[in-house]
Amino acid sequence: MYHPTTRLLTILELLQTHAELSGDALARRLEVEPRTIRRYIMMLQDMGMPIEATRGPGGGYRLRAGFKLPPLAFTEEEATALVLGLLGTAWLEVEVSAVAIEGALAKVSRVLPPHVRARVQAISAHLTLWPEHQVARPDAARLLALSEAIQQRQQITIDYRSLSAATTQRTVEPYGIVGWQGHWYLIGYCCLRQAYRVFRLDRIQQLQILAENFRRAEDFDCQAFLVAHYQTLQSRWQIEVEFQAPLYTVQEKLPASYGSLTATPTGVLFQGQYEDLPGMARYLVALGLPFVIHQPPELRVALRSLAEEMLLIASVQPTA
Repeated sequence: MYHPTTRLLTILELLQTHAELSGDALARRLEVEPRTIRRYIMMLQDMGMPIEATRGPGGGYRLRAGFKLPPLAFTEEEATALVLGLLGTAWLEVEVSAVAIEGALAKVSRVLPPHVRARVQAISAHLTLWPEHQVARPDAARLLALSEAIQQRQQITIDYRSLSAATTQRTVEPYGIVGWQGHWYLIGYCCLRQAYRVFRLDRIQQLQILAENFRRAEDFDCQAFLVAHYQTLQSRWQIEVEFQAPLYTVQEKLPASYGSLTATPTGVLFQGQYEDLPGMARYLVALGLPFVIHQPPELRVALRSLAEEMLLIASVQPTA
């Protein structure tokens, strides 16, 4: 699976190395339909690329004689941004091949001046970004497929697993993808529920892009919808927990988007709104910081239930 931008660049590279290529030949190389090639050619022509079409049985596409793409050139700041973006792929929790990342880093390095190359290579040699959630990592091919469907405004069908493990098949008009609080979300109009919905990418079991197009509401803000959606869900419980640790330590472990942090004489007061108290209890324990619960009392109950569950697990003996 390739991104449309990658395919456009690939077409330009192929036309630079071949005097002429037919639409079928380009389609085979890019693993798309010939009509998709025609659409890409029109996009390149709209960008000002001098691509000429030849007619007849042996017709195809060619670049105007004498035209050559300029070589890539990056400033030190641009090269640093590219390298950080590539190294940050793991931190974004996207399933991208390590070979692809290494290959891209090598290509960027190859076109840099020696002094810039040395400084940028120092970043890649000594910087490691480790993801927080290993289990919620979406496949890059799925991200690309969804992005293309969003771009082309094509409906999709998905098999979606809910929090309660129930699976439903949905037809969705995809509007956008948002990464937020350690997860990736698809926002769109659900034809089954007849309303806008939020879908976690790691819960999408199957995905199929349909030929049917849809008209999108132009003023729809995916990010604002997602934030409003979870603020509504999380409005049941007002959480107040005081961590017995310095402010900088808590800030390192707790994202600012989860709630407010206020320094106190004895630690740091965390305040936020959440619906899932058992999930909050597990999260607080996983932080590895001592804390005192101010409110709600129900959070204490959830914490005791978690402790009992852990004791039960610890008491189970392995079978012979």
